[in-house]
Amino acid sequence: MSLDHPKTPNDLRAFWMPFTANRQFKQNPRMFVAAKDMHYTTAEGRQVLDGTAGLWCCNAGHCRPKITEAIQKQAAELDYAPAFQMGHPIAFELANRLIDIAPKGMEHVFYTNSGSESVETALKMAIAWHRARGEGQRTRLIGRERGYHGVNFGGISVGGIVTNRKNFGTLLAGVDHLPHTHLPDQNRWTKGQPEHGAHLADDLERIVALHGAETIAAVIVEPMAGSTGVLLPPKGYLEKLRAITKKHGILLIFDEVITGFGRLGSAFASQHFNVLPDMITTAKGLTNGVIPMGAVLTTAEVHDAFMQGPENLIELFHGYTYSGNPIASAAGIATLETYKEEGLFERADALAPYWEDALHSLKGTRHVIDIRNMGLIGAVELEPIAGAPTKRAFNAFLKAYEKGILIRTTGDIIAMSPPLIIEKHHIDTLIGTLREVLEALD
Repeated sequence: MSLDHPKTPNDLRAFWMPFTANRQFKQNPRMFVAAKDMHYTTAEGRQVLDGTAGLWCCNAGHCRPKITEAIQKQAAELDYAPAFQMGHPIAFELANRLIDIAPKGMEHVFYTNSGSESVETALKMAIAWHRARGEGQRTRLIGRERGYHGVNFGGISVGGIVTNRKNFGTLLAGVDHLPHTHLPDQNRWTKGQPEHGAHLADDLERIVALHGAETIAAVIVEPMAGSTGVLLPPKGYLEKLRAITKKHGILLIFDEVITGFGRLGSAFASQHFNVLPDMITTAKGLTNGVIPMGAVLTTAEVHDAFMQGPENLIELFHGYTYSGNPIASAAGIATLETYKEEGLFERADALAPYWEDALHSLKGTRHVIDIRNMGLIGAVELEPIAGAPTKRAFNAFLKAYEKGILIRTTGDIIAMSPPLIIEKHHIDTLIGTLREVLEALD
């Protein structure tokens, strides 16, 4: 049987695409048929420079040999093993390697299949942890406005992006939200962490006073909010959140699905900011986006609270058919090895100043009203078209694709997060082409 697939499908109707304007797309589809390192190849044979690492996930670039070979070898040796009451060595090895690069204090790994599932897992763990310690009344969860924590019911409940919430009826009860950290009047054109806004963390004290600390299980935030348009934590903000949660016995969860695995120049953002949460959710860069896999990292304090009672009893009634899948585990190990052997985290840190200067060179470009950056992440915010929000940025996305660069838009914000293998000349091409696109926009 041939594994060749048609470059252009003869019928696009069956696939209901996620987070996509399906009718618009299917009238003029944009198809990738191959990828290598920094570029995609389209069905027409054009090369497109990847300015987004796929969907924030292909941190080591595309079709990297070590990862490809590891998947092939593992598929031929052990394709699947059950994760309930059984194990296989590779999942344990990957967990050990994750803990080796994790912030000091993170000691255990629970596998999932995506960022959304990692969030659901962490939220359930938080509530169950308090119950295991005799504080079962702590069930309330605190998220943040404009936060993105995946698309399952728990994630959209603690999340704060209205379009992800409004069509799905009643969400989780007992949820409240901190204010977001975006203060454009005070922090416009910021390079790195903004100076103003640490006080926004103090709103957690208001929420505690309103509901009672004894009812609150956890606070979940992205250290740096990506999907909503790259909102950076003000200086001192995360430190305040950590201090307030500690003071009131509330667990702090960092959603590092985007910031994990080198995006800010360190393995995890919590290391970059030197703030240790109680749990870290991951996915995306864990396997370089090649195979679905996520994980929740926890401290010993969280893990050990469950390890009580008779040893023959299941401690946590939670998990997935594909938790620690052998092929995904092999991909994860090969991905971590690729990061280490090529020094990609250090590379991202070294390239960050060049990236920052290139990005901020767009100041003064037509329609640009703000620019934000940290590590190898950047956002270019555009002035919306009156009466047609999101249209200008989406038009920029389409024109950029035609000119050979892949960017991502959310609202009227252009977000970029290139693979960590990017070279300076790629940055020049990416930013230079984007400038041309913006100058030609209506």
